[in-house]
Amino acid sequence: MTSSTGTGWAQLRQQARSLETQTETLFHTYSQFASVPNIPPKPTEEEQRTEAQLQDILERRETLVSQLSRLLDSESALTSSALKQNNLSRHREILQDHRRELARLRSNILEARNRANLLSNVRSDIDAYRSNNPSAAEADYMLDERRRIDNSHNMADSVLSQAYAVNESFGIQRETLASINRRITGAASQIPGVNNLIGRIGAKKRRDGIILGSFIAFCFLMLLYFR
Repeated sequence: MTSSTGTGWAQLRQQARSLETQTETLFHTYSQFASVPNIPPKPTEEEQRTEAQLQDILERRETLVSQLSRLLDSESALTSSALKQNNLSRHREILQDHRRELARLRSNILEARNRANLLSNVRSDIDAYRSNNPSAAEADYMLDERRRIDNSHNMADSVLSQAYAVNESFGIQRETLASINRRITGAASQIPGVNNLIGRIGAKKRRDGIILGSFIAFCFLMLLYFR
């Protein structure tokens, strides 16, 4: 009897876990109906089918939880383990969470559909008003054009302000570098022998350049001679 009870418990738990996984997958599909770009005024066949599948799975899971509870109650106090009690409680909690999640998703879809319908009705009323009042439609068009022009001007002013700020920053940096250069030059002129040392370094560089150039010219001439 204990062996058959354990086998039945394992099979029921496996079915419950499988249905929980299917519920999560269907939740992912069902949640996307609230975020479609143009939600239809009424639920589509796919949306209705997905919601019906979710409702059916939740009812089947409720039946499985009841069967697990009865099976656990039929066991004696010695064979009934705390682990099975925890597993049953966990299945009940997940089922309740999924019922709340379905209600939340259904509310989100309904809210998105009502919002889309409201916007559609407002647009229809505006179009109808403009059709019946051509002068008002022309005035709205001129206002829209003026608003776009003002936005363009504001954008141009923003770009010019940034350009002026960058130019001013460059000017400050040039003044800073010029000041540093003057300080270095002044400090160098006050130190004895610095100018003479700098002149010698420059002369040495020029002499090295002349020697290197002469050597390169000599090698080039020898190459032409022996070619």
